[in-house]
Amino acid sequence: MSAPFRTRQPWPMKWVILVIILCIGAYTVLTLKYRRPERAFRPYQDLRDRANTHRLLDAGFQRISLAAELPADPLSAAAAARATAAAAGLPPALRDTLVVQPRLPAEIVSVTAAPDVNALFAYPIGFKCTLADNKQQLAGAELYVRGGELVVAPDFERITGGLLARTRENVIRVTVPAGSLRPGSYHITLVGARGSKSWTLQVH
Repeated sequence: MSAPFRTRQPWPMKWVILVIILCIGAYTVLTLKYRRPERAFRPYQDLRDRANTHRLLDAGFQRISLAAELPADPLSAAAAARATAAAAGLPPALRDTLVVQPRLPAEIVSVTAAPDVNALFAYPIGFKCTLADNKQQLAGAELYVRGGELVVAPDFERITGGLLARTRENVIRVTVPAGSLRPGSYHITLVGARGSKSWTLQVH
């Protein structure tokens, strides 16, 4: 005669909870210790950025990301460079090189920037611009360098949903990082889709 079948008793709930806590703890420790510090690979965007970088280098451009902000107080300069009207939009050589075009402001209204700077110092540029509509907000800015030509391209992004910017006129400050420019004379163009401004800069 066979032995009677014994029903297995489930684990007490306290042991189940303890095992879960231990597993979560071990996973967290291993993740923090061995996780790669870089961000995750984004195939489309990363491959596009690499292609963009290669095209810029082949065309002789150096790209520098600029800090861009909406300052509480407008920029003031002891001696301001004289900015004049320039051709609208990106220069043809740069426009034809970029894989993705920045969303430029409609027009650069005015610029406040020093006419010279020490190569060891950061170079702030303040400007007022208008936008095409109230569905855009500041996303960043890039500086493109080729020889003695500098092109500053502000970039805006669309505001999603039903939100709207309070005004189509923005006062913005972008900053060229210290040590980015070699001593010499430069011609700077701050580009807008329908109107740009340009001035000269002497880097000592």
